[in-house]
Amino acid sequence: MHSERRPVTDETRAQVRALHAAGKPRNQIARELGRSGRTISLIAQDLGLPFDRSATEEATRARMADLAEKRAILAEALVDDALRLSEQVWQPTTIYNFGGKDNTYAERQVDEPPAHDKKALMGAATQAAAQSLRLVPPADDAGADDARSMLGQLMLGLKAAYEEAASEEAEGESP
Repeated sequence: MHSERRPVTDETRAQVRALHAAGKPRNQIARELGRSGRTISLIAQDLGLPFDRSATEEATRARMADLAEKRAILAEALVDDALRLSEQVWQPTTIYNFGGKDNTYAERQVDEPPAHDKKALMGAATQAAAQSLRLVPPADDAGADDARSMLGQLMLGLKAAYEEAASEEAEGESP
């Protein structure tokens, strides 16, 4: 909705001065006069009338604290996800095949996921852990470096295991 611009008159300035003297906050003055908060702020500034911003500052601090709490909760959930994903690397799982010319489905239980699935699980776990660190960085940077180092070593080990398993699978196949 487009509104017409109305010039600020001496009467408007007098109303702002009177409402300000009555202790009304900026937004209430804006509503009563049918003006934007920005217009009221500019008029008050020209008149040398300060608004008490302590309520706004307190609300901003509370909102920031709420956001920090939500980030901490999300970071904790991401760490839990990373742990669950990394545990799946060593758990029995079902592998399956679906499709083919007859559109068939076949499955079997194995002691551990195949190497490529382990790699995907650890990649997802690493990503979840990294995101948790971005949301709530540790207070001590050395701890973050240790965590990154541990995750890096884990990924290198998984890559080596994946390459070894892929090599063994290739050797076992017939041409």
